[in-house]
Amino acid sequence: MLRIAAILGLLGLAAATGVIIWSGYDQVLGALRQAGWGIVLASLFHLVPMLCCVIGWRGLMPGRKRPSLGYFFYILWLRASVNNLMPVARIGGEIVSVRVMVRQGVRQSLAIASTVVELTTSVAAVFVFVVLGVALFSLRISDTDLGMKLASGVLISIPMIAAMVAVQKFGFFGMLDKIFTLMVRDRWKNFSGSAARLDRAVRLMYKRRARVLACFFWQFMSWVTGTFEVWLALYFLGHPLGLAECFMIESLIQASTSAAFMVPGALGVQEAGFLVFGRMLGLSPEIATALAVIRRCRDLLLYVPGLIAWQIQEGKWMLSKAKK
Repeated sequence: MLRIAAILGLLGLAAATGVIIWSGYDQVLGALRQAGWGIVLASLFHLVPMLCCVIGWRGLMPGRKRPSLGYFFYILWLRASVNNLMPVARIGGEIVSVRVMVRQGVRQSLAIASTVVELTTSVAAVFVFVVLGVALFSLRISDTDLGMKLASGVLISIPMIAAMVAVQKFGFFGMLDKIFTLMVRDRWKNFSGSAARLDRAVRLMYKRRARVLACFFWQFMSWVTGTFEVWLALYFLGHPLGLAECFMIESLIQASTSAAFMVPGALGVQEAGFLVFGRMLGLSPEIATALAVIRRCRDLLLYVPGLIAWQIQEGKWMLSKAKK
């Protein structure tokens, strides 16, 4: 799996480089120079969508003595750093976040159940976000055939999302317990504990419908506020677009990167998406590509420190274990 991810990552890097070269390296660099410190400001705005996500996730936790928003922000930061920069098919971050939560005192079944339900609501929220974006995009462009293809691609995911929710209610961990045990043996048991206990925790969390709906709302707002991140980046590039167009770009990019979950960081796919959809919405090739580069700058500015913090955390645990 890691070998395949590495190969896909190299191919994606080659594709991303190709997009920059095709768009005109000098022109893209000139656009980035004009943005200047605006690149940092647009990147830091991503903390707002992250905060929305954190509010929804924390709201799933039962009881009054829930971990603070700052604590969940830290956990989400580690998770996003791993998922966006490591070849883990966008699931390794969830494993890291559960491990950190458990090591820091959160009950194992609660940590896993809240992560599973939060991830499911996030998938449902991004689906709604993408549907709205594709609908707006289809009304905007004259190519009805492309609009139909995009709509068909989005609709295909409905059965998968429904199955994702149904399996959790019927007992996801119980159904896959034997498979996971065969694949990773005792490591799965050590990580997850009792499959029946996990399934009960997930079902109980879904019974708190108001909290699940609130989590969905905040997850949806997390995706929507990403629109303003695109708007800010284009503003600093000197080519502002309307919020509707920025909404379309962000939703279509999220659809593209979600479909390319096996490619580390969606390398190449994301750059091509910005170029294709940006041009169709009135951006020149160099501006669309510069926008894609700013998105990569955001990942480096926010998530490289997250990986460093995660490794420091793991190092401290290893040292404390060695001293015992």
